[in-house]
Amino acid sequence: MTRPYTIACVQNSAVAEVDRNIAIVSRLTRAAIERGAEIVCLPEYFSGVELKGGLLHPAAFEENRHPVLQAFSDLARERRTWLLLGSLGVLAGDGRTFNRGYLLDPTGSVAARYDKIHLFDVELTQGAPLRESATIAPGDCAVMADTGFCRMGLSICYDLRFPQLYRRLAQAGADVLGVPAAFTKVTGEAHWHVLNRARAVENGCYVVAPCQFGTLPGGADCFGHSLIIDPWGRVLADGGESEGIIGSACDPAEVAKARARIPALGHDREFASPGKTGRSTP
Repeated sequence: MTRPYTIACVQNSAVAEVDRNIAIVSRLTRAAIERGAEIVCLPEYFSGVELKGGLLHPAAFEENRHPVLQAFSDLARERRTWLLLGSLGVLAGDGRTFNRGYLLDPTGSVAARYDKIHLFDVELTQGAPLRESATIAPGDCAVMADTGFCRMGLSICYDLRFPQLYRRLAQAGADVLGVPAAFTKVTGEAHWHVLNRARAVENGCYVVAPCQFGTLPGGADCFGHSLIIDPWGRVLADGGESEGIIGSACDPAEVAKARARIPALGHDREFASPGKTGRSTP
Protein backbone atom coordinates (compact mmCIF):
# COMPACT_ATOMS: atom_id res chain seq x y z
CA MET A 1 0.00 0.00 0.00
CA THR A 2 2.59 2.54 -1.09
CA ARG A 3 1.36 3.80 -4.45
CA PRO A 4 -1.32 6.45 -5.00
CA TYR A 5 -4.72 5.20 -6.13
CA THR A 6 -7.92 6.85 -7.39
CA ILE A 7 -11.16 6.86 -5.45
CA ALA A 8 -14.55 8.19 -6.57
CA CYS A 9 -17.95 9.04 -5.14
CA VAL A 10 -21.27 8.69 -6.92
CA GLN A 11 -23.98 11.23 -6.06
CA ASN A 12 -27.62 10.41 -6.85
CA SER A 13 -31.13 11.29 -5.72
CA ALA A 14 -33.00 8.03 -5.25
CA VAL A 15 -36.48 7.66 -6.76
CA ALA A 16 -39.24 5.27 -5.72
CA GLU A 17 -38.39 2.54 -8.25
CA VAL A 18 -35.52 0.29 -7.17
CA ASP A 19 -34.78 -0.85 -10.72
CA ARG A 20 -34.46 2.73 -11.89
CA ASN A 21 -32.06 3.52 -9.06
CA ILE A 22 -29.97 0.49 -9.99
CA ALA A 23 -29.81 1.69 -13.59
CA ILE A 24 -28.90 5.29 -12.70
CA VAL A 25 -26.24 4.40 -10.14
CA SER A 26 -24.79 1.63 -12.32
CA ARG A 27 -24.36 4.16 -15.14
CA LEU A 28 -22.62 6.63 -12.84
CA THR A 29 -20.44 3.88 -11.37
CA ARG A 30 -19.34 2.77 -14.82
CA ALA A 31 -18.52 6.36 -15.70
CA ALA A 32 -16.34 6.67 -12.58
CA ILE A 33 -14.50 3.47 -13.51
CA GLU A 34 -13.97 4.75 -17.05
CA ARG A 35 -12.31 7.81 -15.53
CA GLY A 36 -9.86 5.59 -13.69
CA ALA A 37 -11.44 5.02 -10.28
CA GLU A 38 -10.09 1.94 -8.52
CA ILE A 39 -12.56 2.23 -5.63
CA VAL A 40 -16.06 3.64 -6.21
CA CYS A 41 -18.22 4.67 -3.25
CA LEU A 42 -22.02 5.01 -3.30
CA PRO A 43 -24.31 6.90 -0.87
CA GLU A 44 -26.50 5.65 1.95
CA TYR A 45 -29.77 4.13 0.66
CA PHE A 46 -28.78 4.87 -2.93
CA SER A 47 -31.31 2.25 -4.11
CA GLY A 48 -34.26 3.88 -2.38
CA VAL A 49 -35.81 5.04 0.89
CA GLU A 50 -39.09 6.72 1.81
CA LEU A 51 -39.94 8.95 4.78
CA LYS A 52 -43.40 8.27 6.23
CA GLY A 53 -44.58 10.06 9.35
CA GLY A 54 -41.05 10.60 10.60
CA LEU A 55 -40.09 6.96 9.99
CA LEU A 56 -37.58 5.69 7.46
CA HIS A 57 -38.63 2.87 5.16
CA PRO A 58 -35.77 1.79 2.90
CA ALA A 59 -36.22 -0.53 -0.05
CA ALA A 60 -35.44 -3.75 1.83
CA PHE A 61 -34.91 -7.41 0.95
CA GLU A 62 -33.37 -10.51 2.48
CA GLU A 63 -29.63 -10.38 1.97
CA ASN A 64 -29.41 -13.61 -0.03
CA ARG A 65 -32.16 -12.39 -2.38
CA HIS A 66 -31.23 -8.72 -2.56
CA PRO A 67 -31.48 -7.50 -6.17
CA VAL A 68 -29.31 -4.45 -5.54
CA LEU A 69 -26.53 -6.42 -3.89
CA GLN A 70 -26.62 -8.92 -6.76
CA ALA A 71 -26.58 -6.20 -9.44
CA PHE A 72 -23.55 -4.45 -7.98
CA SER A 73 -21.74 -7.69 -7.18
CA ASP A 74 -22.06 -8.48 -10.88
CA LEU A 75 -20.78 -5.01 -11.77
CA ALA A 76 -17.80 -5.24 -9.41
CA ARG A 77 -16.87 -8.62 -10.91
CA GLU A 78 -17.37 -7.45 -14.49
CA ARG A 79 -15.22 -4.32 -14.05
CA ARG A 80 -12.77 -5.82 -11.53
CA THR A 81 -13.30 -2.87 -9.23
CA TRP A 82 -13.80 -2.32 -5.49
CA LEU A 83 -17.27 -0.95 -4.72
CA LEU A 84 -18.48 0.53 -1.43
CA LEU A 85 -22.27 0.19 -1.39
CA GLY A 86 -23.01 2.98 1.07
CA SER A 87 -26.01 1.18 2.50
CA LEU A 88 -28.93 -1.04 1.56
CA GLY A 89 -32.05 -2.00 3.47
CA VAL A 90 -31.69 -5.61 4.62
CA LEU A 91 -34.53 -7.38 6.43
CA ALA A 92 -33.57 -8.12 10.03
CA GLY A 93 -36.12 -10.88 10.71
CA ASP A 94 -37.86 -9.08 13.60
CA GLY A 95 -39.96 -6.65 11.59
CA ARG A 96 -37.15 -4.10 11.40
CA THR A 97 -34.45 -3.50 8.81
CA PHE A 98 -30.67 -3.22 8.97
CA ASN A 99 -29.10 -0.13 7.44
CA ARG A 100 -26.21 -2.17 6.04
CA GLY A 101 -23.16 -1.11 4.05
CA TYR A 102 -21.16 -3.51 1.89
CA LEU A 103 -17.63 -3.41 0.56
CA LEU A 104 -17.36 -5.58 -2.56
CA ASP A 105 -14.04 -6.81 -3.88
CA PRO A 106 -13.13 -7.08 -7.61
CA THR A 107 -14.52 -10.63 -7.75
CA GLY A 108 -17.93 -9.34 -6.61
CA SER A 109 -17.60 -11.02 -3.21
CA VAL A 110 -18.52 -9.27 0.04
CA ALA A 111 -15.24 -8.22 1.67
CA ALA A 112 -17.00 -6.51 4.59
CA ARG A 113 -20.49 -5.66 5.81
CA TYR A 114 -21.34 -2.99 8.36
CA ASP A 115 -24.63 -2.29 10.15
CA LYS A 116 -25.09 1.36 11.09
CA ILE A 117 -24.47 1.75 14.82
CA HIS A 118 -25.84 5.21 15.63
CA LEU A 119 -29.48 5.79 14.64
CA PHE A 120 -30.94 9.16 13.67
CA ASP A 121 -33.50 9.93 16.40
CA VAL A 122 -33.83 13.73 16.31
CA GLU A 123 -36.29 16.60 16.25
CA LEU A 124 -35.01 19.06 13.65
CA THR A 125 -38.40 20.80 13.51
CA GLN A 126 -40.38 21.23 16.73
CA GLY A 127 -43.16 18.68 16.89
CA ALA A 128 -41.84 16.67 13.94
CA PRO A 129 -39.45 14.03 15.30
CA LEU A 130 -37.51 11.62 13.11
CA ARG A 131 -37.13 8.15 14.63
CA GLU A 132 -34.79 5.90 12.67
CA SER A 133 -34.72 3.43 15.57
CA ALA A 134 -38.43 2.73 15.13
CA THR A 135 -37.82 0.84 11.88
CA ILE A 136 -34.06 0.21 11.81
CA ALA A 137 -32.12 -2.29 13.91
CA PRO A 138 -28.73 -0.94 15.09
CA GLY A 139 -25.39 -2.61 14.61
CA ASP A 140 -22.90 -3.10 17.41
CA CYS A 141 -19.52 -3.64 15.76
CA ALA A 142 -16.95 -1.39 14.12
CA VAL A 143 -15.71 -2.72 10.78
CA MET A 144 -12.53 -2.19 8.76
CA ALA A 145 -11.36 -3.90 5.58
CA ASP A 146 -8.11 -4.02 3.61
CA THR A 147 -8.56 -3.31 -0.10
CA GLY A 148 -4.91 -3.61 -1.06
CA PHE A 149 -4.96 0.12 -1.80
CA CYS A 150 -6.03 1.22 1.66
CA ARG A 151 -7.51 0.05 4.92
CA MET A 152 -11.04 1.43 4.94
CA GLY A 153 -13.09 2.01 8.08
CA LEU A 154 -16.83 1.81 7.47
CA SER A 155 -19.55 4.08 8.85
CA ILE A 156 -22.89 5.51 7.74
CA CYS A 157 -24.34 9.04 7.95
CA TYR A 158 -25.30 9.86 11.57
CA ASP A 159 -22.21 7.94 12.75
CA LEU A 160 -20.32 11.06 11.64
CA ARG A 161 -21.31 12.78 14.89
CA PHE A 162 -19.58 10.16 17.06
CA PRO A 163 -15.82 10.71 16.79
CA GLN A 164 -14.99 7.79 19.07
CA LEU A 165 -15.98 5.37 16.30
CA TYR A 166 -13.49 6.90 13.86
CA ARG A 167 -10.78 7.05 16.51
CA ARG A 168 -11.07 3.30 17.07
CA LEU A 169 -11.00 2.65 13.34
CA ALA A 170 -7.91 4.82 12.83
CA GLN A 171 -6.09 3.29 15.78
CA ALA A 172 -6.91 -0.16 14.38
CA GLY A 173 -5.14 0.83 11.14
CA ALA A 174 -7.73 2.57 8.95
CA ASP A 175 -6.26 5.21 6.65
CA VAL A 176 -9.51 5.93 4.77
CA LEU A 177 -12.81 6.59 6.51
CA GLY A 178 -15.95 5.90 4.46
CA VAL A 179 -18.93 8.09 5.38
CA PRO A 180 -21.76 7.35 2.92
CA ALA A 181 -24.82 9.42 3.77
CA ALA A 182 -28.21 10.83 2.95
CA PHE A 183 -27.50 13.83 5.19
CA THR A 184 -30.45 16.19 5.58
CA LYS A 185 -30.21 19.57 3.91
CA VAL A 186 -30.78 21.51 7.12
CA THR A 187 -28.03 19.70 9.05
CA GLY A 188 -25.80 19.47 6.00
CA GLU A 189 -25.74 23.21 5.48
CA ALA A 190 -24.69 23.67 9.10
CA HIS A 191 -22.45 20.69 9.84
CA TRP A 192 -21.54 18.41 6.89
CA HIS A 193 -18.27 19.97 5.77
CA VAL A 194 -16.95 20.78 9.23
CA LEU A 195 -17.69 17.32 10.67
CA ASN A 196 -16.11 15.46 7.75
CA ARG A 197 -13.05 17.69 7.81
CA ALA A 198 -12.76 17.22 11.59
CA ARG A 199 -12.81 13.42 11.28
CA ALA A 200 -10.00 13.65 8.68
CA VAL A 201 -7.89 16.03 10.78
CA GLU A 202 -8.40 14.21 14.10
CA ASN A 203 -7.27 10.89 12.69
CA GLY A 204 -4.87 11.79 9.87
CA CYS A 205 -7.11 9.90 7.42
CA TYR A 206 -8.66 10.43 4.05
CA VAL A 207 -12.43 10.84 4.36
CA VAL A 208 -14.62 9.70 1.48
CA ALA A 209 -18.24 10.76 1.92
CA PRO A 210 -20.72 10.09 -0.92
CA CYS A 211 -24.04 11.76 -0.13
CA GLN A 212 -27.44 11.82 -1.81
CA PHE A 213 -28.87 15.15 -3.00
CA GLY A 214 -32.38 16.41 -3.70
CA THR A 215 -35.81 15.44 -2.40
CA LEU A 216 -36.41 11.74 -1.71
CA PRO A 217 -39.82 10.03 -1.74
CA GLY A 218 -41.81 11.25 1.27
CA GLY A 219 -40.20 14.68 1.21
CA ALA A 220 -36.80 14.24 2.85
CA ASP A 221 -34.36 16.82 1.47
CA CYS A 222 -30.73 15.66 1.17
CA PHE A 223 -27.71 17.95 1.08
CA GLY A 224 -25.49 16.42 -1.56
CA HIS A 225 -21.93 17.79 -1.53
CA SER A 226 -20.24 14.40 -1.62
CA LEU A 227 -16.71 14.94 -0.35
CA ILE A 228 -13.19 13.60 -0.65
CA ILE A 229 -10.94 15.10 2.02
CA ASP A 230 -7.23 14.58 2.58
CA PRO A 231 -5.55 13.79 5.94
CA TRP A 232 -4.72 17.48 6.50
CA GLY A 233 -8.39 18.41 6.19
CA ARG A 234 -8.26 19.83 2.67
CA VAL A 235 -11.33 19.26 0.47
CA LEU A 236 -10.07 17.57 -2.70
CA ALA A 237 -13.49 17.23 -4.38
CA ASP A 238 -17.04 18.41 -3.67
CA GLY A 239 -20.07 17.05 -5.53
CA GLY A 240 -22.27 20.12 -5.19
CA GLU A 241 -26.03 19.60 -5.39
CA SER A 242 -26.61 17.66 -8.60
CA GLU A 243 -26.25 14.16 -9.99
CA GLY A 244 -22.74 13.14 -10.89
CA ILE A 245 -19.40 11.73 -9.79
CA ILE A 246 -16.32 13.15 -8.15
CA GLY A 247 -12.87 11.60 -7.90
CA SER A 248 -9.40 12.20 -6.59
CA ALA A 249 -6.03 10.56 -6.26
CA CYS A 250 -5.23 9.42 -2.73
CA ASP A 251 -1.66 8.87 -1.60
CA PRO A 252 -0.85 6.71 1.45
CA ALA A 253 2.29 8.83 1.89
CA GLU A 254 0.04 11.77 2.78
CA VAL A 255 -1.47 9.76 5.65
CA ALA A 256 2.01 8.94 6.96
CA LYS A 257 3.06 12.57 6.58
CA ALA A 258 0.07 13.97 8.47
CA ARG A 259 0.43 11.45 11.28
CA ALA A 260 4.14 12.14 11.60
CA ARG A 261 3.54 15.88 11.88
CA ILE A 262 0.81 15.48 14.50
CA PRO A 263 1.01 11.98 16.03
CA ALA A 264 -2.24 12.40 17.99
CA LEU A 265 -3.30 8.78 17.50
CA GLY A 266 -0.61 7.81 20.00
CA HIS A 267 -1.40 10.54 22.50
CA ASP A 268 -4.80 9.42 23.84
CA ARG A 269 -4.86 9.10 27.62
CA GLU A 270 -7.30 7.61 30.08
CA PHE A 271 -8.98 10.06 32.44
CA ALA A 272 -11.73 10.09 35.01
CA SER A 273 -15.20 11.32 34.16
CA PRO A 274 -16.38 14.65 35.63
CA GLY A 275 -17.71 14.35 39.16
CA LYS A 276 -15.94 11.07 39.92
CA THR A 277 -12.83 12.63 41.44
CA GLY A 278 -11.85 15.71 43.36
CA ARG A 279 -9.42 18.37 42.19
CA SER A 280 -6.29 17.27 40.36
CA THR A 281 -3.23 17.08 42.54
CA PRO A 282 -0.57 19.71 41.77
